[in-house]
Amino acid sequence: MTHLADLPVWAAIPVALFLLLGASLALIGSIGFVRLRSFYERVHAPTLGTSMGIGFVLLASMLCFTVLQSRPALHEILIAIFMVVTTPITLMLLARAALYRDRSEGSDDVPAAAPVQAAAPPATAPPAQEPAPPV
Repeated sequence: MTHLADLPVWAAIPVALFLLLGASLALIGSIGFVRLRSFYERVHAPTLGTSMGIGFVLLASMLCFTVLQSRPALHEILIAIFMVVTTPITLMLLARAALYRDRSEGSDDVPAAAPVQAAAPPATAPPAQEPAPPV
Protein backbone atom coordinates (compact mmCIF):
# COMPACT_ATOMS: atom_id res chain seq x y z
CA MET A 1 0.00 0.00 0.00
CA THR A 2 1.41 3.38 -0.93
CA HIS A 3 0.79 6.71 0.68
CA LEU A 4 1.41 8.62 -2.55
CA ALA A 5 -2.36 8.86 -3.05
CA ASP A 6 -2.32 11.31 -0.11
CA LEU A 7 0.09 13.63 -1.93
CA PRO A 8 -1.67 16.88 -2.90
CA VAL A 9 -1.72 17.91 -6.55
CA TRP A 10 0.31 21.07 -5.90
CA ALA A 11 3.17 18.85 -4.68
CA ALA A 12 2.65 15.94 -7.07
CA ILE A 13 3.28 18.06 -10.18
CA PRO A 14 6.76 19.32 -9.17
CA VAL A 15 7.66 15.86 -7.84
CA ALA A 16 6.72 14.32 -11.19
CA LEU A 17 8.65 17.00 -13.11
CA PHE A 18 11.78 16.54 -10.99
CA LEU A 19 11.58 12.77 -11.44
CA LEU A 20 11.16 13.08 -15.21
CA LEU A 21 14.05 15.52 -15.46
CA GLY A 22 16.32 13.34 -13.33
CA ALA A 23 15.39 10.21 -15.29
CA SER A 24 15.97 12.06 -18.58
CA LEU A 25 19.46 13.11 -17.52
CA ALA A 26 20.27 9.58 -16.42
CA LEU A 27 19.00 8.28 -19.78
CA ILE A 28 21.16 10.79 -21.66
CA GLY A 29 24.18 9.62 -19.66
CA SER A 30 23.36 5.99 -20.47
CA ILE A 31 22.98 6.73 -24.17
CA GLY A 32 26.30 8.57 -24.12
CA PHE A 33 27.90 5.57 -22.45
CA VAL A 34 26.68 3.29 -25.23
CA ARG A 35 27.33 5.63 -28.18
CA LEU A 36 30.80 6.97 -27.43
CA ARG A 37 33.78 5.04 -28.81
CA SER A 38 36.71 5.06 -26.40
CA PHE A 39 36.89 4.55 -22.67
CA TYR A 40 38.11 8.11 -22.16
CA GLU A 41 35.01 9.48 -23.91
CA ARG A 42 32.63 7.00 -22.28
CA VAL A 43 33.61 7.75 -18.73
CA HIS A 44 32.27 11.34 -18.82
CA ALA A 45 28.67 10.84 -19.94
CA PRO A 46 27.46 8.63 -17.06
CA THR A 47 29.25 10.83 -14.54
CA LEU A 48 27.41 13.94 -15.68
CA GLY A 49 24.11 12.07 -15.90
CA THR A 50 24.58 10.65 -12.44
CA SER A 51 25.49 13.94 -10.79
CA MET A 52 22.63 16.02 -12.14
CA GLY A 53 20.14 13.18 -12.50
CA ILE A 54 20.47 12.06 -8.90
CA GLY A 55 20.12 15.69 -7.80
CA PHE A 56 16.70 16.04 -9.38
CA VAL A 57 15.53 12.64 -8.12
CA LEU A 58 16.61 13.59 -4.61
CA LEU A 59 14.79 16.94 -4.88
CA ALA A 60 11.62 15.04 -5.83
CA SER A 61 12.11 12.67 -2.90
CA MET A 62 12.70 15.51 -0.45
CA LEU A 63 9.60 17.37 -1.60
CA CYS A 64 7.42 14.27 -1.56
CA PHE A 65 8.38 13.08 1.91
CA THR A 66 8.40 16.58 3.38
CA VAL A 67 4.78 17.05 2.30
CA LEU A 68 3.67 13.54 3.31
CA GLN A 69 5.34 13.56 6.74
CA SER A 70 4.64 17.25 7.54
CA ARG A 71 8.26 17.74 8.55
CA PRO A 72 11.45 18.42 6.63
CA ALA A 73 12.98 15.28 5.16
CA LEU A 74 16.64 16.21 5.02
CA HIS A 75 18.36 12.82 5.02
CA GLU A 76 18.45 12.96 1.20
CA ILE A 77 20.97 15.80 1.53
CA LEU A 78 23.51 13.28 2.84
CA ILE A 79 22.90 11.07 -0.17
CA ALA A 80 23.40 14.05 -2.49
CA ILE A 81 26.64 15.05 -0.75
CA PHE A 82 28.03 11.52 -1.00
CA MET A 83 27.10 11.27 -4.68
CA VAL A 84 28.53 14.68 -5.56
CA VAL A 85 31.78 13.86 -3.76
CA THR A 86 32.29 10.26 -4.82
CA THR A 87 31.26 10.40 -8.49
CA PRO A 88 34.02 12.78 -9.70
CA ILE A 89 36.62 11.01 -7.57
CA THR A 90 35.65 7.67 -9.10
CA LEU A 91 35.84 9.20 -12.59
CA MET A 92 39.31 10.55 -11.91
CA LEU A 93 40.61 7.27 -10.44
CA LEU A 94 39.22 5.17 -13.30
CA ALA A 95 40.62 7.51 -15.94
CA ARG A 96 44.07 7.64 -14.33
CA ALA A 97 44.22 3.86 -13.93
CA ALA A 98 43.23 3.35 -17.57
CA LEU A 99 45.71 5.98 -18.73
CA TYR A 100 48.53 4.39 -16.76
CA ARG A 101 47.67 0.94 -18.09
CA ASP A 102 47.41 2.11 -21.69
CA ARG A 103 50.65 4.09 -21.55
CA SER A 104 52.54 1.19 -19.98
CA GLU A 105 51.24 -1.16 -22.71
CA GLY A 106 52.12 1.35 -25.46
CA SER A 107 48.57 1.66 -26.79
CA ASP A 108 47.97 4.08 -29.68
CA ASP A 109 44.59 5.23 -28.32
CA VAL A 110 46.14 7.06 -25.38
CA PRO A 111 45.87 10.84 -25.19
CA ALA A 112 49.29 12.46 -25.46
CA ALA A 113 51.03 13.53 -22.28
CA ALA A 114 51.19 17.25 -21.69
CA PRO A 115 54.72 18.60 -22.17
CA VAL A 116 56.46 19.72 -19.00
CA GLN A 117 57.12 23.43 -19.13
CA ALA A 118 60.10 25.00 -17.46
CA ALA A 119 59.31 27.50 -14.79
CA ALA A 120 59.52 31.08 -15.96
CA PRO A 121 62.31 33.11 -14.38
CA PRO A 122 61.04 35.43 -11.68
CA ALA A 123 60.33 38.92 -12.85
CA THR A 124 62.96 41.32 -11.63
CA ALA A 125 62.00 44.65 -10.23
CA PRO A 126 63.43 47.69 -12.01
CA PRO A 127 66.50 49.06 -10.28
CA ALA A 128 65.71 51.56 -7.60
CA GLN A 129 66.65 55.12 -8.46
CA GLU A 130 69.20 56.70 -6.24
CA PRO A 131 68.07 59.82 -4.49
CA ALA A 132 69.45 63.03 -5.92
CA PRO A 133 72.41 64.45 -3.98
CA PRO A 134 71.56 67.42 -1.74
CA VAL A 135 72.47 70.77 -3.25
